[in-house]
Amino acid sequence: MVRRCTTLRVCHHDAVTETLVCFHAHPDDEAILTGGTMARAADDGHRVVVVFATRGDHGEVADGVLSDTEVLADRRDDEARRAAEILGVARVEFLDYRDSGMAETETNLADGSFWTADVETAAARLARILQEEDADVFTTYDERGGYGHPDHIQAHHVGVRAAELAGTKRIYAATVSRQHFLTIAADQFAEMPSDAQPPNPENFDLGVDESRITTWIDVTSVIDRKRAAMAAHASQIPEESFFLALGGDDFVRTFGLEWYIRLDSTPATREHSLFTP
Repeated sequence: MVRRCTTLRVCHHDAVTETLVCFHAHPDDEAILTGGTMARAADDGHRVVVVFATRGDHGEVADGVLSDTEVLADRRDDEARRAAEILGVARVEFLDYRDSGMAETETNLADGSFWTADVETAAARLARILQEEDADVFTTYDERGGYGHPDHIQAHHVGVRAAELAGTKRIYAATVSRQHFLTIAADQFAEMPSDAQPPNPENFDLGVDESRITTWIDVTSVIDRKRAAMAAHASQIPEESFFLALGGDDFVRTFGLEWYIRLDSTPATREHSLFTP
């Protein structure tokens, strides 16, 4: 059987490589939420592209991380590109909106913030990239952006609309299992030193109920690269952070799965890949 391939696909006998585009609000989100998925996809020969809405210019940074003349947005741009190399990402793009900051802060409504962006305009920018890449698979966020961050919520709206404009067929919302972080992770965080600043499980408002999750990706085979990609975002994820303070086995148990809600259809059974079987 002969398969016809587009310019962005490579045929290997009966296997056809596909193009995955992942849309994220800020640099470091991609490593935490979809880093393992991207690494596995790249290892399997798929083309992987990551698009950021912002450069994360309002991220929190500890004293001494930046030099006197260093601009955080530039630093996070560099970190995103280093992480991309680790994960095997072929292309990194930014939509060039301003970081809106955390919920209910004055930066939410600042000129140029992603939160105030016109959804149609932002979606058109993103759709152009999806069309350029002839994307087979696209990921954005769930409707509450995982935990209510304004830019994450906006990424959901812009991402869904961009996929409609581009005609992308296979669409997923990256999310997390609420049950997972209320059980396995919570036990581990409770044992961590206070200077690692682990989250308080009693205050968790993270992710979605597992009943909504359609797709579970085991990323343990690439967990070292996921951790290295997270560490590449050193301005946001320093070595002493709770993310990296987790020991090897605990890190695997906490971050060895990545979760998605399929948006274009509802699979009859649980999926374990974003790509065509």
